[in-house]
Order: sequence, then C-alpha cells, then structure tokens
Amino acid sequence: MIEIRKLSRYFGNLLAVDNLDLDVGNEIFGLLGPNGAGKSTTVMMLTTLLKPSSGTAKVCGYDIVKESKKVRSKISYVPQDMAVDRKLTGRENVLLYAKLYGIPNRNSKVDEVIEMMGLSDRADDLVATYSGGMRRRLELAQALVHEPEVLFLDEPTLGLDVSGRKKIWEHIRMLKAEGMTIFMTTHYLEEAEKYCNRVAIIDKGRIAVIGSPENLTRSIGEHASLNDVFLENVKTPEEQAGFNSTQFRNLLRRR
Repeated sequence: MIEIRKLSRYFGNLLAVDNLDLDVGNEIFGLLGPNGAGKSTTVMMLTTLLKPSSGTAKVCGYDIVKESKKVRSKISYVPQDMAVDRKLTGRENVLLYAKLYGIPNRNSKVDEVIEMMGLSDRADDLVATYSGGMRRRLELAQALVHEPEVLFLDEPTLGLDVSGRKKIWEHIRMLKAEGMTIFMTTHYLEEAEKYCNRVAIIDKGRIAVIGSPENLTRSIGEHASLNDVFLENVKTPEEQAGFNSTQFRNLLRRR
C-alpha cells in the first residue's frame, strides 16, 4: 500500500528525513521516534502536504508528487492538532467533508460514519461541548466519509485519558479488520507494542530498527518491552554529546 524509496526532506540545511526506504502493507504500522526525529515530516510527505527534496514514494500505487490528486482520493489524514470546527455541530463537520469529497447520498453516509464512531446521540450538539475523546472520534468520522484505503494518524490518542485512548484503539482495530491500512505515529510505546502489527523506530530521519513488536522485544531479552527497544536504538542528547547514561548521572552527582 505504501512504497518509499530514498525519500529525503530538507528544511534549509536541516535534513529532517534521510534516504528513507520503507514498505507498508495491509496492517497497522507505527512510526515511533523522539521529537524531531522526522515522523510528522514523513507523514506530511506521504499525504502530499509536503514535497520531498529527493526520492520517491507511492501510496496505493500512485506517486505522491506526480499523481498527488489520485493519492488524496485514496487516503485520509487525521493530524495531531484538532481538525474540527468547534462552532459547528458534529453532523455539520462531517457533512462538510462529505460535500468537499462530492459524496453521493451524503446524508446517509454521514449518519453511517457518525454511528460507527458512537456519536449518534450527540451528532447535533456543538463540537464545543464535546470531550477530547469525542472530538477525536469525530475527526475519524470525517476521515472515513469517503471510504479511504489508507488512513494516516498523527498521534491519534495524544492528550486523551485512558478510557478515551481505549475507545480510539477499538475503532482503529475495527478499521483494520475491515481491510483498511493504518499508518500512524505515536509516543505511547505501550500502545504501539499492544496494537501495531509492525513498528519502525526513526531517529534523525533514519530508520534505526523495524519489525513486529514481538520480534523486536525478543531481540533485546525475554522480559524486554518496546520501551527497551526504543532506548537501545535512540540516543539521548547526553549520549550524542559523548556521555553514556551512567557517566551523565555521575556528572550530575559531582555537581
């Protein structure tokens, strides 16, 4: 569903994504990494919002630069920041997306995706009255109204409480079961370990390691977690400066 070959992106002299090679099939795929690692930049290129500096990528068989309009017809993207209008009702927000996509019989389709996200009883309330979890589910309803083949999610559970995060993951798993490909970024490593079919850890724009959570944790040790894999493959700022974690702690004690 996604083919990436030597994809790079510069911002001035800063190399944000560095010769990325990646293939994603019909799965829940998690892109993990520290802040500034290149996760969001990668997603923005794949969703045609940013042009790469070099390299190529295809989504659903279409080139993200040469066939960007066709790519957009096959995907949906839910960004990290809120993408709903608080001054409209939930139904009006989804209906707007249906109109933009030219969906026929849009009223019935809007009702369908709102029900799918468990929002039917609040569909005619202003979004300003919604909880964070409800707004996130409304964003998913908007994203699903044109039946995309690939869904991009940037930090889909960020800022939600445990209950809200659980509900979002229930919907994500349901979409995967129905055949949708999910490409997501997240800082919640325990969620990625539990729900993603495969993950890649990116650091300084390059893939450090990739595989299923089970295989990656097994490679570290019997009782390892994905957090251990992350720490094994991503250097802290102190380690980048030439200190290991023990040396840094000793330095702090001396001070």
